[in-house]
Amino acid sequence: MIPIQDLLNRIIWDKEFGRGDFEIGYYDRVEERIIRVSFRMIELVPGDHFSFLLYGPEGETCSIPFHRVRQVYKDGQLIWHRGD
Repeated sequence: MIPIQDLLNRIIWDKEFGRGDFEIGYYDRVEERIIRVSFRMIELVPGDHFSFLLYGPEGETCSIPFHRVRQVYKDGQLIWHRGD
């Protein structure tokens, strides 16, 4: 299985592969469920190998550790997942 950081970087830098609508499914510990968000709502911070930033609908920002990412979807199709 490809590491999640490598997959996210491929979405950003591989223009052919990166075409489409991507969503990230991460485990939210407070809600105790997987939450799917648009790839456009996240930011990979250069040099941060542990987490990414998630921008909420009202402008709030939180840091999500890469190990909490459970799924990646492209155009509604599951293309990557991590078991529990």
